Amino acid sequence: MKFCANCGAGVVQRVPPGDTLARWVCEHCGEIHYQNPKLVIGTVPEHEGKVLLCRRAIEPRYGYWTLPAGFMENDETTAQAALRETLEEAGAAVELQEPFTLISVPRVNQVHLFYRARLRSVDYKPGEETLEVALVEEAAIPWQELAFRTVAYTLKRWFEDRSRGNYQFHAADLQ
Repeated sequence: MKFCANCGAGVVQRVPPGDTLARWVCEHCGEIHYQNPKLVIGTVPEHEGKVLLCRRAIEPRYGYWTLPAGFMENDETTAQAALRETLEEAGAAVELQEPFTLISVPRVNQVHLFYRARLRSVDYKPGEETLEVALVEEAAIPWQELAFRTVAYTLKRWFEDRSRGNYQFHAADLQ
């Protein structure tokens, strides 16, 4: 960060009074610019034991497979973000179930939250950021072609829980 979003003056990085971490601070107007992790919200859409995967049409990880997910917008709940991202990425309407995984990824300043979900129908299609969409059974998951470790973690927990017949909430920190 070089300039204050409030007044346009240059900023410096220092620990403001009453804080414990260095922040970008405007020495002209006193504005403190906090930078916080971004939320990535998505779903594990299921239909008859298969999960819906999307092949990415954008970087990072162009051409790799992922679950439908993306950045949460202001003025929406996590549930609204999950429904919107699933519709945008996979053209799929889902019935949202409970939160399934919550994964901190401090290396990239993100927190990923995936909900369990059921497809309302098998009427789905790739969105603008997706090359293709496919319903995939466990034996056909392209583990080596998954875009992100958070997706692999979520899918592994989902299939483990399914085999036990008991879905639980999972939390993890991935460096």
